[in-house]
Amino acid sequence: MTAALTAWFARARRDLPWRPPPGAPRDPYHALVSEFMLQQTQVSRVVGYFSRFIEAFPSVRHLADAPEDRLMALWAGLGYYRRARNLHASAKAVVERFGGQVPSEIEALTTLPGVGRYTAGAIASIVFGRPQPAADGNVQRVLVRVEGRDLDPSAKSTAGWTWDRASELVRAAADPGSWTEGLMELGATVCLPPPQRPRCAECPLAAHCVARAKGLEGRIPRPKAKAKLRTVEAHTLVVQRRGAVMLVPVRAGGLWAGLLAPPTVEAGTAKPGDDARHASPEGLARAWRAVGLQPVGELRRVTSAAVVRFVVYTAESARNPRGARWVKIDELGEHAVSSAHRAVIALALKASRSPRERARRSAPPRKAGSTPGGRGTRRRA
Repeated sequence: MTAALTAWFARARRDLPWRPPPGAPRDPYHALVSEFMLQQTQVSRVVGYFSRFIEAFPSVRHLADAPEDRLMALWAGLGYYRRARNLHASAKAVVERFGGQVPSEIEALTTLPGVGRYTAGAIASIVFGRPQPAADGNVQRVLVRVEGRDLDPSAKSTAGWTWDRASELVRAAADPGSWTEGLMELGATVCLPPPQRPRCAECPLAAHCVARAKGLEGRIPRPKAKAKLRTVEAHTLVVQRRGAVMLVPVRAGGLWAGLLAPPTVEAGTAKPGDDARHASPEGLARAWRAVGLQPVGELRRVTSAAVVRFVVYTAESARNPRGARWVKIDELGEHAVSSAHRAVIALALKASRSPRERARRSAPPRKAGSTPGGRGTRRRA
């Protein structure tokens, strides 16, 4: 079985930027970066990011010495931003504790920040040829189908069985690295999850597959129950001044903690003692010394942790409040701004360019407490 899979992988492997040509040695640093990027992320999304990242940081020492802002700017849009910080910390640890060489042993690899059992096993096996398993969701799906195990994919016992079986198989492989990577590739491209149908006619393990023999390949493994995401309503203020927008650091605990974003407040999260910027869109504008608050639209984004409904406002500022950064609109790509917040900014800029909005911005300011009809208005208590 192991020989059939490794032979298939040699001819069917995808051409990916972190994979060298067949027969060439693997770059441990490239493997480290790609494994961090691939955690809970599809290969198709990672491909473009990986090449730009390696161009910017061609070695582990370049990455270790890089400023975090530059790192986060290149990661922006890939999501799961804690991975980027862990990768940065791992690069520093490799330089400081391992002389700039990515370690080859599981025990050393798992001391690196953000490197768990799977990532350590993948690097040790694929790069260094160690007989170590790496059992992700793709591997689990292949193994439970081949063995015909109708197991709950969310159960700890299923994970334990998968790791045990993967360990037995990789120790039996003549080429542990090709076996490990081939098993991952098979799950990603042939032994597909529901609702897709597995492409059994192309599978090198079809003759060994109990699920296929019993006609159960569409029912094994059982589908995972989808986690229910919380819903967040975020009021976001896009403040403009002379071709630039105001960005502020997202505070710890936020969905995009550590990145830059337009000032934002989550509806219903204000607590006694919070300052004005955490209370309401109007309070947000006052806190950041913005005037001319106008709602311009909404958009929705789904993250790994929540469904976020952005309610977007625009405003202007002639001041420079403490803690704010002014970033030129055409230089947003050079800063650590998430793809969601770039979409928010794009929506605000489009609204600002509309004829009605241009007329509003060019009109002389009204006196406080007045309306276009001349009647006074009173703020509700």
